[in-house]
Amino acid sequence: MKHNWWLWLVCLLSVIGAACTEPVVEVEVTREVVVVETAVAQEGVPVVSRDLFLRATEVVVTEVVEETPEAVLGTPAPPEAEPKELVICQAAEPDSLFLYSGYMLDKQNIHHAIYENLVTQLDYGYQAQGLEKLPSLDDGDAVLQTVTVQAGDTVLSADDEVVTLAEGVDVLNAAGERVTFDGTPLEMSQLVVDFTLKPMVWSDGTPVSAADSVFSFAVNRTVQVPFTTVDTTRTERTASYEATGDLSLRWTGLPGWLDQTYFLNVWTPLPEHQLSKYDVNMLPELPEAVRRPLSSGPFVVTEWLPGDMIQLSANPYYYRAEEGLPKLDNLTFQYYPDVDGIVGPLLSGPCRIIAQSALDPGQLPFFTEANDTGLLQTHIQPGTIFEHLAFGVDSSGQYGDGNGRPDWFQDVRVRQALALCTDRQGLMEQTMYGQSEVWDSYASPDHPLRPADTAAWPYDVTAANALLDEVGYLDSDGDGIREDPASGTPFAIELMTSLGGELRQAMTAVIAENWLECGVQADTVSLPPDAFFAAEGPLFGRQFDVALFAWNSSTEPPCHHWLSRQIYGADGAVGDLNVTGWSNESFDAACQQAQPAFWGSPEYVAAHQAAWRIFAEELPSLPLFPRVKLAVVRPEVLNFGLDSTQNSELWNLFEIDLVGQVGQ
Repeated sequence: MKHNWWLWLVCLLSVIGAACTEPVVEVEVTREVVVVETAVAQEGVPVVSRDLFLRATEVVVTEVVEETPEAVLGTPAPPEAEPKELVICQAAEPDSLFLYSGYMLDKQNIHHAIYENLVTQLDYGYQAQGLEKLPSLDDGDAVLQTVTVQAGDTVLSADDEVVTLAEGVDVLNAAGERVTFDGTPLEMSQLVVDFTLKPMVWSDGTPVSAADSVFSFAVNRTVQVPFTTVDTTRTERTASYEATGDLSLRWTGLPGWLDQTYFLNVWTPLPEHQLSKYDVNMLPELPEAVRRPLSSGPFVVTEWLPGDMIQLSANPYYYRAEEGLPKLDNLTFQYYPDVDGIVGPLLSGPCRIIAQSALDPGQLPFFTEANDTGLLQTHIQPGTIFEHLAFGVDSSGQYGDGNGRPDWFQDVRVRQALALCTDRQGLMEQTMYGQSEVWDSYASPDHPLRPADTAAWPYDVTAANALLDEVGYLDSDGDGIREDPASGTPFAIELMTSLGGELRQAMTAVIAENWLECGVQADTVSLPPDAFFAAEGPLFGRQFDVALFAWNSSTEPPCHHWLSRQIYGADGAVGDLNVTGWSNESFDAACQQAQPAFWGSPEYVAAHQAAWRIFAEELPSLPLFPRVKLAVVRPEVLNFGLDSTQNSELWNLFEIDLVGQVGQ
């Protein structure tokens, strides 16, 4: 302002002029909060009459005093944090997000974002998440009571079927005895279980209630969803399911159903206040249920672009928000059905997590190396879907067992010999790149129920040949193939599997080479899946020599696959899972004792371990190894992990986080 002193002189000389009447000049000092206004003489103006000057001119100094502590004065304010945004890439787009529209792993991934898990299934066990606790008989929130039943009541029969009680129906009475109902009322056992939900909130701000869970149960029991199979086993075996308070529920099972995992009989809530006004069979097509369902979980759907992505944002009403959950602000699911094309979007594109559905075991070497160099984080975990060889122990109809071929596999020593003659470790290293594990039974060696004295059959060609010699299958003509001593028939069999992918064809080729070292010729045959798995095809019709296919294990070891009552065509058969035809009374007794025993009880443990030992010794099937779960994430992703028994790797989306430089 010094160079303008002459203007002030003009105004002083023309003090009565309108243009220069009482000029006010503001000088702002950029400090904040406290404002002080003081009239001072303008520097550089000639003092003709100081009093007149001060009347004519005021300089208003606006002083802003910052209340920031002196230690940080002059420090720039930190920039506002950018939203944490995560893109997850998976193989397929869900057909719907409706809770009861059939199972699909890529749909389950998104369900973990919008529906709070009531129970998780980690590390071969069960854990409460959206429940206050898992009910238990020991704690008294589960009760096994005795009830009197009579003709016309709905019960579970002794053959595990939901029936109307009538004369001639077999049931298990309260003492666990199989009896035939003769019309006289009798006593049966019945489970009653109480649950308490945690105080969740829907994404529209409405509290989640026990009534929402009862509504969900009714939808599960009633809804008809075209082209999908919705499991109604639990609803069919439920006598009643009711709210006993705002957040408390009571489940009562049918008399006779002693469900060993009774603590799972609670239904994920659906918003009754939003959906109950619609006909239940409209729900599978209703946008509010299919495209943008209300959320009780950490995220809520904000946009769905068909064929491209589903976008979600943090649920502002998530009941764990005070814990800082979820960690992320925004979440996007994108679809990459091309397994081979997924690497680019991961390394340089939007993907920070590649879900297991979008990956293939053949990519293990690349991702393992990327993990070792720190470029990516590769997560590998043996799953519960395991490859195995089923022996045709007792075939059906006119196939085998003396009809066209000797009864090769009735003698347990032959099955044991072929186990010893199979380089399962080498086969796993070749096909799973050493990232899986060889199983000695129908569940993982890491399973807490595995007996310490389980029989093992390591690769030992010498021991295998000795066993076959002991049985009497010798190579009498020196051509390298053993013969049946009674008929002279060469030990030449078919090793059958399904077409589709290269994995099983590669496996059968290696197994055939292994067995040739023991004098057994295995000709490999691959059939289209619809022929191989047909209801009365070679596998389930029990018309094969040896078959390679996958079975599913779980938290509970699946001994029931090999029960005598699961042999197709056998007397009293209730299924066809036991494709081997093998029957063992001791195994049946142990496995059947395990079925009604409550999960984790001493009876449950003892029965399963007894069945496990028998199977591992008798080997009606030879377990090989499970397929691995493979998922890959960028280094900035935190709190991500795979688990063998929790199907989806995204069960804990609420705590997955990003750290460091997260911008692309």
